[in-house]
Amino acid sequence: MIPGLANRRRFSDLSEQEILALAISSEEDDARIYRSYAERLRKDYAASAAIFEAMAKEEDTHRHWLIERHRQRFGDTIPLIRREHVAGFYARRPVWLVENLTLDRIRNEAEAMERDAAAFYTRAAQRTEDADTRKLLGDLAAAEAKHEAKAGDLAERHLDEDAKDEEDRAAHRQFILTWVQPGLAGLMDGSVSTLAPIFATAFATHDPWTTFLVGLAASVGAGISMGFTEAAHDDGVLSGRGSPVKRGLASGIMTALGGLGHAMPYLIPDFWTATTLAIAIVFVELWAIVWIQNRFMETPFLRATFQVVLGGALVFAAGVLIGGG
Repeated sequence: MIPGLANRRRFSDLSEQEILALAISSEEDDARIYRSYAERLRKDYAASAAIFEAMAKEEDTHRHWLIERHRQRFGDTIPLIRREHVAGFYARRPVWLVENLTLDRIRNEAEAMERDAAAFYTRAAQRTEDADTRKLLGDLAAAEAKHEAKAGDLAERHLDEDAKDEEDRAAHRQFILTWVQPGLAGLMDGSVSTLAPIFATAFATHDPWTTFLVGLAASVGAGISMGFTEAAHDDGVLSGRGSPVKRGLASGIMTALGGLGHAMPYLIPDFWTATTLAIAIVFVELWAIVWIQNRFMETPFLRATFQVVLGGALVFAAGVLIGGG
């Protein structure tokens, strides 16, 4: 079970008042983020900083419109509801906390922010029956789409080389969200979580065939569970993470493969030969996880290595100790 998921509301279950409250809090957050970007860029890119300041002011204006609409429809008391309270809702990564953000990185994040916001307002307008509220949400969707184009112009103004084509950036981002993130989560779960039952069985029984059956059951079961969980908890409409079926397949298949990698050697009849090969494959799996985190998720190599190796070593040790005992 995903921690905290049980306490989150589905977007389809929100009332019109809650949708307006969610829009208000989202505009507040985005204005703060744009001002932090402006502060980062002010020294080297004054013109771009001014653009982000203007975008923040527009977000403030949007918030005022939304508050006024809420006051007219529902009164002065605005429900406290934020992005993290809604299942599948797009989240803002805290990249503005990172030192020395490049203009290209800021531009990519700003484009993603506006794309997500425009999709939210479009979806919200479809859920609204009140004509004036629907018009306001539709106008905000159009405004956020204009912001996306404005953010996309920033790098063209200041980057002399390595400017990425918009379609390539969008395709790469979608590839990460739809395939890499769920696949990586599945590989980590399958590779690490199955270590304990497989090696506990191996050292408890010294029977390769029994160990293989346990590993096969653990891997397939974990793959099915992870696949359905990934597909069911987020339909991808608001988060922009793509098809739930594709994400479920990526997560489920990689989970199963992560466990089967060190279960397959136990088809070898000799226990110690199979175990030695399985341990070697575990190192290959952990190395693959580290490489993916560093290559696609921009996790520092040493930190990724420490996290993965430490977690894998602890689970492996638990399995050996339990099985040997």
